[in-house]
Amino acid sequence: MYPDPDRKRHFGLFDLVIIGLVLGFVLFLWYRVSDVLVYKWNWSFLPRALFRPNAETGWWEPNLLLEGFLTTIRLSLWSMLLASIIGLTLGILASRTRLLPRLTSSAYVGLIRNVPPLVFIFVFYFFVSSQIIPALGIDSWARNMGPSAERITGLVAGPPVLLENFIAGVISLAMFEAAYIAVIVRAGIESVPQSQIEAAKSVGLKPFYVFRLVVFPQALRAVTPPLANQFIMLVKDSSIVSLISVQELTFVGTEIAVSSQRRFETYIVVAVLYFVLCFGLSRLFARLESRQRLSDQR
Repeated sequence: MYPDPDRKRHFGLFDLVIIGLVLGFVLFLWYRVSDVLVYKWNWSFLPRALFRPNAETGWWEPNLLLEGFLTTIRLSLWSMLLASIIGLTLGILASRTRLLPRLTSSAYVGLIRNVPPLVFIFVFYFFVSSQIIPALGIDSWARNMGPSAERITGLVAGPPVLLENFIAGVISLAMFEAAYIAVIVRAGIESVPQSQIEAAKSVGLKPFYVFRLVVFPQALRAVTPPLANQFIMLVKDSSIVSLISVQELTFVGTEIAVSSQRRFETYIVVAVLYFVLCFGLSRLFARLESRQRLSDQR
């Protein structure tokens, strides 16, 4: 019998012991770094790495670390949107009865899932940056955009001068994550009972309407939790594109760690920022799943 997901949890002795063990481990690491490695902690660089004063307006604005954090958010959002479109298409093809659509989807998923992500990102990045982006004219457009276009581009994709790298990172990450989303979508479609599909056909619904009205709504409810988890995984996987010069959080954190010689402090802050983002998303998705369960019970 499964526990009730809506039942309120109570803080007990076991929780206190776990928290104590975690704090003890953190203090032990702190002691080893400070005394054994003779490392002198210095957090004075942190405010300057997060914020900087604007000489023109006098207001404080995001500096390198927060800019990298915002780039990670933009990168994750656009990558997840594109990956969802590609993965949904591949998942639908994988569930078809015809051989060619299933082979197409299986070949894509099999290729991506059996190649190391770093190798795939490198290979696809160099292809995208050298072929697709110049063919689309994005690089020349980014160099000649007006002030209004620069503001809009800066809001949705970061600095225009880095637009080419950003788009290459989005496409590379989306193509990689789409393979995993395709498997999730296919499993959701196949989870719909065959009896309901046959019942829909028996009342005269055409295959398109059977899928749209019967299969897809149920599959969407089934795949929502794993898709939410995949989005959180995508946020963490986005650190891979730091190796192709996309200036997201990990890339910026590495540069600050090298230039300031404050490696422990910098990577601790980077880890905290990733935790805040991923934990916030997990709580948001948990709230959405709870509402979905309540709506299904009505």
